[in-house]
Amino acid sequence: MSASQRLSKQEINGLFDRISNWGRWGREDQRGALNYITDAGRAAAARLVKTGEAVSLALPLATAPAPDNPTPVTHLMIQSGYDAHLLTPPFTADYLGINTHGYANTHLDALCHMLWDGKMYNGFEASQVGSTGARKLAIDVARNGVIGRGVLLDIPRLRKAPWLELDQHIYPDELDEAAREHRVSVEEGDVLLVRTGRSQRRKTKGAWTLEEGLAGLDAACLPWLHDRKVAVLGSDGVSDAMPFGYDEEWVSIHIGAIVMMGVHLIDNMDLDALAERAKALGRYEFQFVMAPLIVMRGTASPVNPIAVF
Repeated sequence: MSASQRLSKQEINGLFDRISNWGRWGREDQRGALNYITDAGRAAAARLVKTGEAVSLALPLATAPAPDNPTPVTHLMIQSGYDAHLLTPPFTADYLGINTHGYANTHLDALCHMLWDGKMYNGFEASQVGSTGARKLAIDVARNGVIGRGVLLDIPRLRKAPWLELDQHIYPDELDEAAREHRVSVEEGDVLLVRTGRSQRRKTKGAWTLEEGLAGLDAACLPWLHDRKVAVLGSDGVSDAMPFGYDEEWVSIHIGAIVMMGVHLIDNMDLDALAERAKALGRYEFQFVMAPLIVMRGTASPVNPIAVF
């Protein structure tokens, strides 16, 4: 939880080799850590459902410009109701245009989203992503959905604060401490959700520019995530603490998780309602269900993840 815990230059140089999953599931694998989620794991997650209560983990699509939303969702009505009676049959309809990345909309990053030294996950060349989209590692590899055991680590609750401030990093020992306090373990194939309280802070204090900072995981957490074989990582921020806190700007959760580990990331979630229900129920594990859009050659998809208790 302090700057003294940050990785040294020597540790940074060896970090990505240490956490690499390249070749783990074969040279042509495009699913990455989704391979950790097995049929047996999905069945076990279904058995976590006791009451059937479902909680959405997504923000509403952000149609208004804001300091953290320079490219708002375009929502156009192509048929309104006032003159629908002139049509046979009468109907209403609309059109959406969405920047699938950014800091405002809940989305799932594909493994083609980030690059390191001209490569994507598993060594695929960056040139595999062209003007027509991604020929490798596109978001449609998750077309059958992400269904498994979800685990929430609520860091503001651990710190007894409503949210983390903009300059705060989360370190591995704090992830362990949160898991102990919540009486939950992070296991192979889990969908791990780390709450920073960003959405609560934004609701209370308004939006801010990302240049001001964003709480999240320090890059020192990458080996922790790798050792526990996390399948998917999500946050109410973008998982990364920003600024990263290292001279080498590439030392980030996005690079380490997506490129080296093959872990899909869910950005800009709303974990406030989930945190409230988990605390009330005393349960920080649940069935996690998410169905990305089948965007062929896409680098991301808007999503509405659901936790089922």
